[in-house]
Amino acid sequence: MVEVDDVLRRLRRYPDVEAVNLYAVDAADRLILDVAAESLATAGSGRIAVIDDGYGALTLGAIAAHELRDVRVHQDLLTGELALANNARAVGLAERYGAHGLGPRLLEDVSVVLLRLPRALSGLSEIADAIARYADPDVEVFAGARDKYLTPAMNEVLSESFSSVQASRGRQKSRTLLAQRPRQLGEPPYPVRKWIDELNLEVVAHGAAFSGSKLDIGTRFLLDHLRRMKPDARDGIDLGCGTGILAVTLAKARPHLRVIGTDQSAAAVASARATAAANGVDDRVTVLRDDAMSEIPDHSADLVVCNPPFHIGAAVHTGSAIKMFSETGRVLRPGGELWTVYNSHLNYRGVMERMVGRTEVIGRNRKFTVTRSVRGLRDARAE
Repeated sequence: MVEVDDVLRRLRRYPDVEAVNLYAVDAADRLILDVAAESLATAGSGRIAVIDDGYGALTLGAIAAHELRDVRVHQDLLTGELALANNARAVGLAERYGAHGLGPRLLEDVSVVLLRLPRALSGLSEIADAIARYADPDVEVFAGARDKYLTPAMNEVLSESFSSVQASRGRQKSRTLLAQRPRQLGEPPYPVRKWIDELNLEVVAHGAAFSGSKLDIGTRFLLDHLRRMKPDARDGIDLGCGTGILAVTLAKARPHLRVIGTDQSAAAVASARATAAANGVDDRVTVLRDDAMSEIPDHSADLVVCNPPFHIGAAVHTGSAIKMFSETGRVLRPGGELWTVYNSHLNYRGVMERMVGRTEVIGRNRKFTVTRSVRGLRDARAE
C-alpha cells in the first residue's frame, strides 16, 4: 500500500511553472481528502470522479488512501493534466485513473465527486450542472478551496443545481462545501452564445473560458491596432486564444490568412472551435489544446497575437507569460511580429526584447499597453 503523505510530498507542478511560492499540494487538498474520506471508502472503485485537481493531490491522495481504481478525472488545464500524469507515473499509480471531458462519461453512476472550486463562477456553474445532470441521484460533491478564494456566491451557484449545500468547519485557512440532492434541471446552460455588434461576430463560450462571452477590454484595445499587424502575414497564431475572438476577427478581416488558436484550457478550446464555426471561418481557424505553443514548429508563423495571463491558478505570477514570450521567439519567422496587450504595471517590454526581438510601444491607455515585437534574423534569446 502506498502511503498518502509520501505521495503528496512527492508531487510536482511540472510542466507548469515552478517557484518557491507555488505549490503542488495545499491545505485545501488535504482537507477535501479528510472530509470526504468516509464517503470515498464507501463508494469504492469505479464510482468516484475528481474535477479540476490542480496537480494530482486529490486523485492520487484518494487512490493511495483507499486503494482505488478506475477513478475518473477531468482537468480543464492541460498543465494540470500533464502534471497529474507525471506524478502518477512517479508514484506508480498511473493505471488507477482515466482522463475524461466534462460530461456523461466522466459522471455517469458516480456517487462521490472531489472538486477544487474554480475562481470563475461560470466555470463552477457548468461543472455543478453537469454533476447534477449526469451523476448518481445520491451523489455527494466535496468542493473546497482556500478561504481567501471562497465567496458566498459559490454557495449560491451550487444551490442552483443542488437542494442542499453545507459548509464544513475551517482548517488551516481552508474550507469545503458539501453539495447533495441534485435538482431537476432544464436545458444545459452552456455554452452561451452572444452577438458582439462592434466586431460583427458571434461568440460561443463555455463556463471556464476566460472572459466568457464578453469582449475583454484588453482584447478590445489590441484589436484597435488590427490593421497594422503584419499586413503580409500568411500564418498567424492567437496564443492563449480564450473564446477565439482574436483568431476569428483576424480570419474574417484577412481571407488569405490561416490562423491557429492555442490554449491550455479545454473549455477555451471548445469555445474557440465553436466561435470559429459560428462565424464561418472554421476552414481557416484551427484550435489546439496546447501549453504555450509546445506543439507548433519552429519558424512557422508570421504573426502572433497575445493577451497573456498574469495569474497562475489563484496566484499572481508572471511565469506563464514569460514562457509564452520565450516560445514566441522560437515560433516566429525572421521579420515576424508579436503583438501583445498587457496590464501596464507588469512592464513586459524588456522580457519581450530579450526573448523575441526589438519591441516598441504602439498604444497605451490608463490600464493597458500594446506592443509590437519584431523577430530578428538571429534568435533574440541567444544574443
